[in-house]
Amino acid sequence: MNNSKLRLIFMGTPDFSVSALNTLLDAGHEIVAVYSQPPRKSGRGQKLTPSPVHAFAEARGIEVRTPVSLKDAEAQQAFAALNADAAVVVAYGLILPKAILDAPRMGCFNIHASLLPRWRGAAPIQRAIETGDTQTGVTIMQMDEGLDTGPMLVSEVIDISIDMNAQQLHDALSEMGGRLIVSALAGLVDGTMVAEVQPGDGVTYAKKIDKVETRLDWRRTAKDLAALVRALYPLAWFERDGQRVRVLAASAEAALGVPGALGAVLDDQLLVACGEGGLRLLLVQPAGKSAMDAEAYLRGNPFSIGDVLA
Repeated sequence: MNNSKLRLIFMGTPDFSVSALNTLLDAGHEIVAVYSQPPRKSGRGQKLTPSPVHAFAEARGIEVRTPVSLKDAEAQQAFAALNADAAVVVAYGLILPKAILDAPRMGCFNIHASLLPRWRGAAPIQRAIETGDTQTGVTIMQMDEGLDTGPMLVSEVIDISIDMNAQQLHDALSEMGGRLIVSALAGLVDGTMVAEVQPGDGVTYAKKIDKVETRLDWRRTAKDLAALVRALYPLAWFERDGQRVRVLAASAEAALGVPGALGAVLDDQLLVACGEGGLRLLLVQPAGKSAMDAEAYLRGNPFSIGDVLA
């Protein structure tokens, strides 16, 4: 094998990770095994469904391992026995003990969807949008035992536009991560890539998304809720007649001088009263139906001005 091509273990679970695995394969690296979260029950039939990474790897004929933990000696020995040059970790979902981190010859490398040290943790894409960051990116990091605290190899910046939602940013960063990990590994092989310790200033933590956050709280400002709709896409919702209605796109408006209770419909085009300003609902998805713009939704679900959304 060409010494620029490495024996790699790939560790990832969701859609975000698939692009990197595919890019590593295209670059000619040998993926000796894929580690992914165990299949989960999903759908109406609650059928066990493999993760996106699991399904992709199986389709490419790669061995897939789905341990529930990597803390026991047997799992660690099986990992070390792969004799990998390196492990690439992308949104895997399990903590890697020191024995795992130390097993590959070159170590373990993480593709993280933020410009570290900003937004360490579980939900960097969503928190960046929710907080109003105008830029984010991807950092390739050599992993240590801390939470996204390892030294950085390379990063790349992307602008967050005012109308970009989490899915769009997710897709852009997923592609970027694949490109950067290939570049980083090549630099490590030829000696041109040197890791730098993360700065101590600017550390923030992107806590995991809690289900309670997805319900729109009309006490918040319209600006905050518009950002939240983009950050949580496609999960933000309100309730009408006992049914959830997802909000897929919305914009903040001043709504100055318009009376109304919090959550009240202020006009005939779905402007909703908030703690400050009004939230214009642009694209919604009623339970069991396809996404539709406000005009289409109102045709089948008329509102009176003053009606209050729960």
